[in-house]
Amino acid sequence: MGQKLVGILLNAAMHRGVPRLKTGQESLAAYEEAAAGYGMVPCFLQLSDINLEPGFSVAYVKGLQGYQRTVVPTPSVIHNRAIFSPRSTGIERLLGQGLLIFNTCNRYGKDQIHGLLQQNEALRGFLPDSAAGLAGLRDMVNRHHDLILKPCRGSVGKGVMRLSRKSGSGRWTWTYLPSGSRRYASRSVSQENLHRVLRARFAAMPYLVQERIPLAEMNGRPFDLRVTVQRGWGGDWQVTGMFAKLAAPGGFVSNIARGGEAFSASAVLEQVFGGEAAASIRMSVQMLSLSIARQLERSLPGLADIGLDIGITKDRRLYFIECNGRDQRYGFQKAGLRDTWKDSYRRPMGYARFLLDDPSRYIRY
Repeated sequence: MGQKLVGILLNAAMHRGVPRLKTGQESLAAYEEAAAGYGMVPCFLQLSDINLEPGFSVAYVKGLQGYQRTVVPTPSVIHNRAIFSPRSTGIERLLGQGLLIFNTCNRYGKDQIHGLLQQNEALRGFLPDSAAGLAGLRDMVNRHHDLILKPCRGSVGKGVMRLSRKSGSGRWTWTYLPSGSRRYASRSVSQENLHRVLRARFAAMPYLVQERIPLAEMNGRPFDLRVTVQRGWGGDWQVTGMFAKLAAPGGFVSNIARGGEAFSASAVLEQVFGGEAAASIRMSVQMLSLSIARQLERSLPGLADIGLDIGITKDRRLYFIECNGRDQRYGFQKAGLRDTWKDSYRRPMGYARFLLDDPSRYIRY
């Protein structure tokens, strides 16, 4: 295979850090190794540097003296790792010029994803009961005693709140993270005052209200599984790997950015459920994750690289929690799964090479 260019599209802030190797959780070395395995050279782009008129762009490419801004032929296949405003038309402009971009959008509303999965009758039983906005909250407090409130477009657990009904009373405990604080606070609120108390937050951003899943726990800490699902060489969806996310002691969100910890999924499942049951659960989680990816691809063009959060109850029932359009792969490293972490870079590079060799296999919908 001859050396070919593959584009990695980054947000402007991360792109500025490339020459200093300051790209947050994105590993330039992992991209280099993965792309080289498929006979490709990665070039790191930002949207404003892609100039399609002459067919050339400015990109960071690694040379003998590190990463330098270089004029290169615009790569025909680009893996998007950037998040843009919903009003941005940059990706559509590039697609209109014939470029093959996968993961064209990296942030979807939680309500949007829930609605798409609801369309599949076989998946409905894996979805928590959900409703949107203050009107949805009014219905949900009458149906459930424990609720999770999530910003529809939030990430890493930011803005997530919990409402739990006090036994034998009409009052609820509202748990939230005060502005500027790293510790959650709780407040007792009567049911008739819930809407007044939460109105400002719901007005600031759309919220999805969901029943709280009684997640299985390890050492008193609830956990869920992050499952990385990607297209690789050949174009088919594959489960690259999974790890367990344990909530911080006393916490109710498992996000690593909110104090959660990452562990091997196999180790956690075996400790909680036993070896035979753990193997069965892993297989069921993989099958569910692939079904979710195939359902979402019907409506989300260019989808190729996602992270799914899957919850498990004590009685081994599975629930879909949410979909992450830009999967933060560092959890595999924190869980001690370095080979799987490398695979999470290798697989999308395999998909890129697959599209370079056969552009007709790009799924546009």
